Amino acid sequence: MPRLRRGPESGYTLSQATKTKFLESGPFHQALKSRVEGYFQESGRTKRDQPAMYLKTAVLLGWFAASYSFLLFGADHALEAVLGCVSLGLAMAGIGFSIQHDANHGGYSERRSVNRAMSWTLDLLGASSYVWSWKHNIFHHSHPNVVGLDADIDIQPFCRIAPGQRLYPAHRFQHLYIWMLYGLLAVKWNFVDDFKDVITGSVGRQKMPRPAGWKLAGVLGGKLFFFSWALLLPLLLHAWWQVVLGYAFTSFVLGVTLATVFQLAHCVQEADFPEVPTTGGPFPREWAVHQVETTVDFARGNRVLCWYLGGLNFQVVHHLFPRVCHLHYPALSRLVEETCREHGVRYRVQTSVREALGSHVNWLKRMGRPEPLESVS
Repeated sequence: MPRLRRGPESGYTLSQATKTKFLESGPFHQALKSRVEGYFQESGRTKRDQPAMYLKTAVLLGWFAASYSFLLFGADHALEAVLGCVSLGLAMAGIGFSIQHDANHGGYSERRSVNRAMSWTLDLLGASSYVWSWKHNIFHHSHPNVVGLDADIDIQPFCRIAPGQRLYPAHRFQHLYIWMLYGLLAVKWNFVDDFKDVITGSVGRQKMPRPAGWKLAGVLGGKLFFFSWALLLPLLLHAWWQVVLGYAFTSFVLGVTLATVFQLAHCVQEADFPEVPTTGGPFPREWAVHQVETTVDFARGNRVLCWYLGGLNFQVVHHLFPRVCHLHYPALSRLVEETCREHGVRYRVQTSVREALGSHVNWLKRMGRPEPLESVS
């Protein structure tokens, strides 16, 4: 009998996440780890605490502060307010892609205190870093694209993202209306999802421990801080309807940007959507192969986009080595692609954002049709 393993190389325990297992790591995963370690040894670079990452953090936080200050004190006309909201929303998304994402995975710094401090930038955006660490780091990264185990692909009953989900008649139009739902992502985080998940002690169908003591105080304190800068302070300086419109539009820009980027890596035609084994046994492949075949890279040659997205267009590397700073992803992606080719593992990449968006839309159309799917694994 092959040996089994429970979870990813992410620094988290999965004992409370799921009992579904993978086959023990084989030659493919061992080769990946060996080549990545060789890269760091030969280059002399460190996996974390990159000076360029600290500079990037300053730029993104400065962009956020400048956009917020402009909206609060400088925007006198409607067009200026609109441009300020777009700038603020994009700055917030940039913080989410780069700073909090690396930090919550432990890929920002070798020091836990620095990672924790930087992870709080997610609370700055209005989402709980505590809930995120379970929903994203553990549940999503353990079983991406698996219905029932990955809440990131569950927009039921509004949309059907995976073959294992129920189809409703309205889903034939989901490729048209899903963008509005993406725009509501940040508002749901701010007012609904985090509170619901903390109260119920669950994310989707998966259980998580309810925060208590300082952890609960952190969740509530983060929400209070967000509502203070996003709503209360602006209400002291502007009419309530201006504040509401500004918050709504900024949140829409943020939500569409975040959701679209994350969906382009997983919810496309080239990605696999495995089902939980009905026999109660393990998945028929090792964890590393599962990560590669449920994930797709895109626009790897676009340096500006790569900087802004925090390397999330290199999702394959991220899923395999989430505790490595994203500044290494472009170099590591070549090693991963070469290793996949040698071991017969499908590595897929979209050449541009346009191509990735087209694949996402086509997948949404396909999932909205009642015809049976034959080639989805």
